[in-house]
Amino acid sequence: MKYLLLLIGLGVLFFVLGARRGRPSEPEARKPQQPAAPQAMLSCAECGMHLPADEALPGKGGVFCSAAHRSSFEARGGQA
Repeated sequence: MKYLLLLIGLGVLFFVLGARRGRPSEPEARKPQQPAAPQAMLSCAECGMHLPADEALPGKGGVFCSAAHRSSFEARGGQA
């Protein structure tokens, strides 16, 4: 009788541990989000470096990667 109770106790213990192990460890809210949609890439009119459209600085003659490149390009009269 004593061994039967021990066997049942071990069975319950393994069942509880197995059920806990089968659950997802993170709730749905903590799962990583999908990456953002790709952006258009633009080329700097001064140096030709490619950069995302939301980081480009507009200017006369195109878009630029920095204010220094924009002013340099515009000081030369807009010629590459």
